[in-house]
Amino acid sequence: MQVARLIIADPLPIVAEGMRSWLKDHPRYVLADEVRSGTELLAALDTASYDLVVMEVSLPEMDGIDTMRAIRKRHPQQRVLAFSDLMEIEYINSMLIEGSIGYLSKGCGPMELRFALAQVLAGDRYLSDAAARAVEQGYAHTTKHPGGAYIGLTSREREIIRMVAQERTNEEIATTLFISVDTVKSHRRQLMTKLNVRNSAGLVRYALGRRWV
Repeated sequence: MQVARLIIADPLPIVAEGMRSWLKDHPRYVLADEVRSGTELLAALDTASYDLVVMEVSLPEMDGIDTMRAIRKRHPQQRVLAFSDLMEIEYINSMLIEGSIGYLSKGCGPMELRFALAQVLAGDRYLSDAAARAVEQGYAHTTKHPGGAYIGLTSREREIIRMVAQERTNEEIATTLFISVDTVKSHRRQLMTKLNVRNSAGLVRYALGRRWV
């Protein structure tokens, strides 16, 4: 039986420890390496080969979605399984469109983990139930642009959502970006529509989830 080499990218060492414990008695899988950020993961993939990357979406330095895009450019054949508690449509669809072969909830148990690993290593997609429901709901604003532009949010929207998370007022954001207050308000409304949140607190949660602040 060929042993599959895995690498996990997660900012919390305990996550890797838990996965290693779950897999220690299974001869088919070995957790060969662990990294804490997207940039560390890219460096590891440049120097070693792995059958599968298991990656948190919320990573420091470079979040999981941007890391997934970079992996697809530099290592187009690399299989990646997203492994996260983030179950909003934006995260799931963005990871899948950028090239993740599956999306597994951190609330899974050892049996589901091993089943998911078997599926994606065989080349099949695996989605946890919550992720499958999010995909079924669809996300009208999630599109892929040939030039690699960011999925879902524009660069200006990314700037604004970071500033909202930093508790900047509309007036402060307008002054910093040299735009009108009405334009800022319009961007905030569009962001809430795109991310399916009802208020600024939802925008803050999104920015925190992707470790933008």
